[in-house]
Amino acid sequence: MKKPKYHSIKEATQKLMRFCTYRERCHKEVNEKLMEMRMIPEARDYIIDHLIRHDFLNETRFSQAFARGKFRIKKWGKVRIVRELKLRDISPYNIQIALKEIPQEAYLETFDTLFQKRLKALENEDDKVRKRQKLASYLFYRGWESELVYDAIREAFKNDGS
Repeated sequence: MKKPKYHSIKEATQKLMRFCTYRERCHKEVNEKLMEMRMIPEARDYIIDHLIRHDFLNETRFSQAFARGKFRIKKWGKVRIVRELKLRDISPYNIQIALKEIPQEAYLETFDTLFQKRLKALENEDDKVRKRQKLASYLFYRGWESELVYDAIREAFKNDGS
């Protein structure tokens, strides 16, 4: 059986500084990493305080980078981004700041592109109701607002007679 490795505060701090330099991290991720390292609560608090004071850890910066990245790369809507940030214990204040990173024009363009792409992928679906359900489910899963989804579906199918 492998003997667990214990770290001094200095070693753990160095390790977490590298961890935070690699990409932006939230407090929850850092705390989980420290728990994996079997650090006592006082040591965890000390290290997190050190990381914040030396600007290795910044939840505002993390939430902004998270929102930009998930929108640009994964094409997530604001609902999904907010949900994921809440799962990481990000404050409502930082969530609002993060959402400002997404330009409204780009947001709507991305939605329209995703909608059209998915609609085209479903063109062989004969059942109109099923087609609408699949389209809505796809967009909801990605975190797009229900009013955007339903308005787009209504517009796309308005001359359909169904």
